[in-house]
Amino acid sequence: MSPERARQEIERYKDLCSTLDKDNAVLQKDKEAVEQRLQHAKKERDLLQKNLKQKPPNDEQISLQVLEGVILGKVDISIAQNEKSRLTQEKQMLENKLEEMKKRILWEDPMMMLHALPERKVVFKGLAADKEDMHKLVLTPLIRYPLAGGSALITFEKAEVAQRVIEMKEHVVELSHGEDPEDPERCQLRVQAGPVDILLPSALEIGITRCSRSILVSGLPSLGIPEDILLDKLELFFSKTKNGGSEVESREFLDDCGQVVLTFTQDGVAEQLISRGQVQVPIGKTKYKLKISPYMSGDVTNLQLHPSRCTRTVLLSGIPDVLAEEPMRDALEIHFQKVSRGGGEVDVLSYVPAGRRAVAVFREDVG
Repeated sequence: MSPERARQEIERYKDLCSTLDKDNAVLQKDKEAVEQRLQHAKKERDLLQKNLKQKPPNDEQISLQVLEGVILGKVDISIAQNEKSRLTQEKQMLENKLEEMKKRILWEDPMMMLHALPERKVVFKGLAADKEDMHKLVLTPLIRYPLAGGSALITFEKAEVAQRVIEMKEHVVELSHGEDPEDPERCQLRVQAGPVDILLPSALEIGITRCSRSILVSGLPSLGIPEDILLDKLELFFSKTKNGGSEVESREFLDDCGQVVLTFTQDGVAEQLISRGQVQVPIGKTKYKLKISPYMSGDVTNLQLHPSRCTRTVLLSGIPDVLAEEPMRDALEIHFQKVSRGGGEVDVLSYVPAGRRAVAVFREDVG
């Protein structure tokens, strides 16, 4: 199916759905009118039945006529309800077909659903995903965990070691190695061990909008010139009306992809440049063909989090300021590496002295 034919089919299904909605509304009005007639007939029937004993027998014919009208009214309502049910089913069937066609068009030709996308160079690394996984957005969270002064984070190589250290709760750390317990130079400190609980994202929704006065400029050459100079040249070119531009309100160089976002002060300028698709821009003594695309911005509209406990990391708190930073880190690592004291092989240890603050960054554990 060609793109034009697909658009025509979508419009035809939309018109059919609209017509069914109108027919449904008319049937609803007819149903209400019949119900009003039925209520009126019921009132007359009740009145006639009440006076039936006081009237001659020939009045029974009138009562039968009224009852016949009531039965016909019920038949009309039944017909209207059946017709409404049929139209509702037909409308649902057309809506399902319309949704299937949209999905098929999006799968066969995604560019029909979006005017343009910025060009990005990609390299295939040899991993093929199943078809049902192709539309999933995979995020690797970086969790920032604040650390107060007088605390440390210690990550063991094995989760069972961390669990054992947490269960012991309090640990006595030797700062000197005298053998005699009565040695006045012998020094000990007590630290508390606890779990590290963090919040991980479980659901994320992003709303994407197209900026009406911004364009995305891609295909920039690698000239080895400073970014500010390149932005000046682009702003000078696109600010001229003869080049299809106007006054530039802001400019931004996107470091992650080597593209530039330009925002104009006037409406309509961006659309005209996007419709051209490509523009020849002189930079130095050479003209370069740059691609012009719409600029899409996204905002997080919904973020859901769930608690998670780090299996190999332990939080040590209550560490007094009795040693310099490096000796204290060494003393803690030596203590918690000993199996005899409930420890094991240490992977990472970070210590924050009293009076200072730090932020620890947690990454996904792929070990």
